[in-house]
Amino acid sequence: MEKTPRPSPSASARADESPAPPPARLLRLSRYLALAYLVLIIYASLYPFANWRNLGVSPLEFIDAAWPRYWTVFDLMVNVVAYVPLGFLVALALRRLPGGRWTATLVALLLGSLLSLAMEFLQNWLPARVSSNLDLVCNTVGTAIGAVIAFSRGRQIFRRIGEIQQTLLAPLEHLELGLVLLGTWLLTQLSPETLLFTTGDLRSVLELTPAVPYAAHSFFILEAGVIALNTIVIGLFARTLLADQAAPHLALLLFFVLALAIRTFAAAVLVAPQEAFAWLTPGAELGLLIGGVLLSLLLLLPAPIRIALAGVALMAGSALVNLTPANPYSEAALATWRQGHFLNFNGLTRWVASFWPFVALPYLTLVGRHL
Repeated sequence: MEKTPRPSPSASARADESPAPPPARLLRLSRYLALAYLVLIIYASLYPFANWRNLGVSPLEFIDAAWPRYWTVFDLMVNVVAYVPLGFLVALALRRLPGGRWTATLVALLLGSLLSLAMEFLQNWLPARVSSNLDLVCNTVGTAIGAVIAFSRGRQIFRRIGEIQQTLLAPLEHLELGLVLLGTWLLTQLSPETLLFTTGDLRSVLELTPAVPYAAHSFFILEAGVIALNTIVIGLFARTLLADQAAPHLALLLFFVLALAIRTFAAAVLVAPQEAFAWLTPGAELGLLIGGVLLSLLLLLPAPIRIALAGVALMAGSALVNLTPANPYSEAALATWRQGHFLNFNGLTRWVASFWPFVALPYLTLVGRHL
């Protein structure tokens, strides 16, 4: 009888080394993140979308232009670093293309370069922007760096994310969209001119004036109420995404610490170091205390009730923030804020903060229907 040959150890080792295809949920998450970051770059590159005009020159003239007269190392670093996440996320999202990671890396580099070219092309019609071939080169280099990181470490990153997802995150339908929404909420904390944790303020978008005139006592109460409601909202929202065995109370505490650290860092860098803790007002202290206590009690309720209460608190907080008058102290501090390179980014964070509840509420409704 003829025996079936046994595979050699080296062949078995090679089989073990072949990369397994990334799980569909991880690929979906990377695609959500890549799309969100793509929108971020487009917004930051073309903000404020106003005063478009025609200079009467070729929109591609910047490609053959000489070295820019005014530039700084900071400008170069910003233009490189801004495109690194794009190259990384796009390369991860495309790993199932024919050819695997090689094709994904090349396509990510091509897409990042074309996006930068398109942004520089459109900036010809914006008076506040200057098209630059140096920016195009820096953006391409940043995309290449991100794509190479995904090429060399993508498999390990997918494996690690998968481990975290199994131990920390709930087996929830549309989990990836919830994670993106949670990340965008963290992004809103980079805007030092909004109340702590607050979203849904449409006054700047619709040019509305507060219905309640400023008074120290009324502002204190409104600020505390808005922050308490939003603490409950974001805590219940984040709890929805966490697995029961993941020590949710500790995870939520660490998440809020991260949010406050981002807020402190943004105030220190964008306004002034002495303004790092300007958000820690008496109203904020009371709001965090009330919101934290109520959140701890609400976490004991069943998931469907938690989601319903999160929706109610989200609507109440959004309504209340539009009634809250501006704080004169904050306005005086921000009057000295030299936004510089962060002007476009700040416009994005304020825009995201304004409309975040109107995306989060349908998501909570969708999740509640699948529980």
